[in-house]
Amino acid sequence: MTVLLTIQQLSVKLQDKVVLSELDLTLDEGEILGLVGASGCGKTTLLNAIAGFNKPSEGKITIDGLLLNDGKNCLPAEKRQVGMIFQDYALFPHLTVKENIAFGIAKLNKAEQVAQINHLLTILKLNDLGDSYIHQLSGGQQQRVAIARALAPKPKLLLLDEPFSNIDARLRNELMVEIRLLLKQFKMTAIFVTHNKDEVFTFADKMAVMAQGKLLQLDAPSVICQQPNSYQVADFLQLGSWLPCQMKATNAESLLGKLVLKAEDVELGNYAYLLVKPSQIILNDNQNENNVANAQVEYISVTEQGYHYYLNSIVSSNSPSTLAFNKLSLYSDTALSLKQQVSLSIKPHDFLLFAKND
Repeated sequence: MTVLLTIQQLSVKLQDKVVLSELDLTLDEGEILGLVGASGCGKTTLLNAIAGFNKPSEGKITIDGLLLNDGKNCLPAEKRQVGMIFQDYALFPHLTVKENIAFGIAKLNKAEQVAQINHLLTILKLNDLGDSYIHQLSGGQQQRVAIARALAPKPKLLLLDEPFSNIDARLRNELMVEIRLLLKQFKMTAIFVTHNKDEVFTFADKMAVMAQGKLLQLDAPSVICQQPNSYQVADFLQLGSWLPCQMKATNAESLLGKLVLKAEDVELGNYAYLLVKPSQIILNDNQNENNVANAQVEYISVTEQGYHYYLNSIVSSNSPSTLAFNKLSLYSDTALSLKQQVSLSIKPHDFLLFAKND
């Protein structure tokens, strides 16, 4: 694969506040990257720095061999070959669909403009709407116009700031699949910002998790979900529940039983947190005298996966309070009642243990 975007040690200060700090990132040609993180972590600032709307204080950004900035020199936004789609689409209400698309290709001659506009109208299924005004379009149609306008100048990189937040939930997934196929058809490299990790799974090839201006993990979404590199990543993405454990020489003790440790886990300290996914929890038969109740049902809902329960621990007088847990998530076909006490255990698997300050 050919590397299209390279970001090295990028830092951005806004009003004397460090918003991005020494960020490194590479993206191959044709890849779609989803940026996730809490509000204020620097996602949109990163897009703006790439687009040329914010001037970095340090670091380098290169697109397809073109140096956009090096901490001193900064190429103007209009010369970067970067397209951007804003959350509100920023379409011109007084212009028709065709005129909106033509806005970024005014330097082309009339024949070239018409050819490019007609091509995009066809690809984006807007043929019958070319002479319509923006207020006459649905949210999904407006988004297609915004994408057509961004693609018209044939940018090297497309940036999208929460592109699906204004779309009705019923249409969102269908539209994401459709637009992903479109970008792949154009072999377009793209970065999009979202608060919804499920959008990344549908739309992106890679996921970048950000916090406080830093990049915590960058990999395929499936890899990050199976192997988060820190407590912070797993907790933000809500990849499971947390089970406190007391670390011993060869095992860890929890209120749901002992865990056999790997050698690298022993160095986590006296206490660590096990990431537990609902599929890794066993609901034991309470009729068995060997199964002592260790959790209590605190919340019940019904989902397409069966009953969904949140359970809090039952701490005995012999158990340290530091091992208590709450909101342990469990899906089961077994009907339980509120406040019912049950026996839980953990399936043997490759345990993911983290120190909470990771």
